[in-house]
Amino acid sequence: MARMEMSAVPASLVIPTEVSAQAYYELGLMYAAGRSTPVDLVAAQKWFNVAQARGCSRAAAHRQELALEMTRDQIAEALREARCFLTRH
Repeated sequence: MARMEMSAVPASLVIPTEVSAQAYYELGLMYAAGRSTPVDLVAAQKWFNVAQARGCSRAAAHRQELALEMTRDQIAEALREARCFLTRH
């Protein structure tokens, strides 16, 4: 039986980009609105950044709107967290 290393398979073939982008977008909405969790603007901004990077165009508008309510430090923290997440996943 042939053996295949999963690291040799591109992530785009394992996890569909559109489905992932939509899921990350929904996480952003959840944290922004406080659905099932306390409102967390940094987490919301992080997930909107990830969703946009994965191809969700709707996330960009929410990200910009949310940035108006955040400090520069909060925005920078969300960007750092998003970059960290994207480099690991």
